[in-house]
Amino acid sequence: MMRSLNTAGAGMIAQQINLDVLANNLANVNTTAFKQQRAEFQDVMYQIVRASGAPTGGESTNPEPAQIGLGTRLAATATSFAQGSFLTTGTATNIAVSGEGFFQITKNGETFYTRDGSFKLDAAGLLVTNDGYPVEPQITVPQGATALNISPEGVVTAKVPGNQDPTELGRIQLAMFANPAGLTRMGQNLYQAGGASGDAVVGAPGENGSGSVQQYVLEGSNVQIVEEMVRMITAQRAYEINSKAVQTADDMLATLNQLKR
Repeated sequence: MMRSLNTAGAGMIAQQINLDVLANNLANVNTTAFKQQRAEFQDVMYQIVRASGAPTGGESTNPEPAQIGLGTRLAATATSFAQGSFLTTGTATNIAVSGEGFFQITKNGETFYTRDGSFKLDAAGLLVTNDGYPVEPQITVPQGATALNISPEGVVTAKVPGNQDPTELGRIQLAMFANPAGLTRMGQNLYQAGGASGDAVVGAPGENGSGSVQQYVLEGSNVQIVEEMVRMITAQRAYEINSKAVQTADDMLATLNQLKR
């Protein structure tokens, strides 16, 4: 069987995966704080027909190798943590990270991380995510509190009944990672640490190289629609040309089968 059948087939599979990633980016163009992904590929093993430096006769050697590639495969899905644009909401519990860093979320006793600051207050006044997971460290806003304020340094204050001066309710903290690209996506706008991400370094906004927080705004998705459309067109053309290679190899095999002695 011709090598080109398997090689071009691998190219078609690669472009299918590429389109899967692009489709996910486009599907999340309005997802709060979504970070764009990009499929990265690498060539696979090569069949060595003749090694570099092999003798060609007498004292002569081959100056270049003769190698035939056998296709491509997915190497990684890289994440771009570029800052998304800010969207003004006017909601006091909505905050965004300006710069690097992640909010900490507690889910089923485990700590997860997110850039999504579309927080709400539950029935007990606890600051939680859209799915009801509390922010860590936990911050509770007393019933009847007014003038909720979150400073760029993460200090949460409000005017509580019986006290004219603002009362500190807690402090937002941000987690930093040596390699944010190593975080594992868990859905629900959450990431999980481990593996190549390194351990979380937690501190107040502005510490350890982390950014500040801004109230009344949310971070939008950093997906650029035009860029994704261009990549999608490129993927489609690459898929078509690989399918043409499969068809051509099949035609050549058909011609070979039709040969008569």
